[in-house]
Amino acid sequence: MSIKIIKKGLSDRIVDQGRFGFQDIGIQPSGPMDFLSAQLANIILGNDLHHPVFELHFPASVFEFEEDMYICICGANFVPVMNQKSVALNIPIKVSPKDQLSFLQPLEGRSAYIAFKGKLDENKKWLNSYTSFQTTLNKEDHFSIQPAPISDGSVNSIQHELVQQVQKALFNEHEIRFIPGPAWNDLAPASIQVLMQQTFKIDAKSNRMGFLLEGTPIHLTEPKQYVSSAVTMGTLQLLPNGQIIVLMADHQTIGGYANLGQIILVDLPRLAQLNNHSHFKLSITNVQTAHQLYRSIQSWFIH
Repeated sequence: MSIKIIKKGLSDRIVDQGRFGFQDIGIQPSGPMDFLSAQLANIILGNDLHHPVFELHFPASVFEFEEDMYICICGANFVPVMNQKSVALNIPIKVSPKDQLSFLQPLEGRSAYIAFKGKLDENKKWLNSYTSFQTTLNKEDHFSIQPAPISDGSVNSIQHELVQQVQKALFNEHEIRFIPGPAWNDLAPASIQVLMQQTFKIDAKSNRMGFLLEGTPIHLTEPKQYVSSAVTMGTLQLLPNGQIIVLMADHQTIGGYANLGQIILVDLPRLAQLNNHSHFKLSITNVQTAHQLYRSIQSWFIH
């Protein structure tokens, strides 16, 4: 074995890009809450962008390494320490047998990611993905990894620039942009005005399934029943109490609440890193802008 969990965290798990192609039978993709940090950790180690990683939430799991390997920690800053000594984010870290990695406190962000240089046991896969949905990391869990070497030039000026770009994208105060959905025109005009002007707060009951937004209730022009239809991460649903829920990584595959819109893909990682009680505003954009921004952000990872 290569990695052992010696203390259970809050809701930690293995994720990769997700499990696509099974929504029609009710199996959601899941995947990372913050795909930018997961991809960044992998590219720093020279992995494929969608190599499996550990996604952590605070209080996070404690890891013990059972052989030499390289890891990289990206995303939220939970103050990582190796054998009680601080280690840096966004760089390759060489670990040795008996080294223990733990996290002291959440300084910034909501989800941290640990990438590892090596091949994970194929037996951990299900339906073409390592992503776990309901299964979280538990004490005494073992992960068999075939360690791989890392090139000396893995950290260079290009990757330093990439780290800066990702950090800026994740931790800024820009508005969260969305594309209006099929129920947008069913909102009362006064509710549209409220929605676009108010500042939302993330409710403490939020999790990987959805972020509940605290704000002034908004309403449809009249009560309306909707046929259940496909939803995805970032879908804005209007609940019966007038509040909004943003569906996140472990969302259901269909929903019957009013679909007000879709948060654009490039803004989902920033939303995912907001802690409970964080504040933000919503702003409208369009499909063309969303595509352009996504192409731009993916070009960061191609050199």
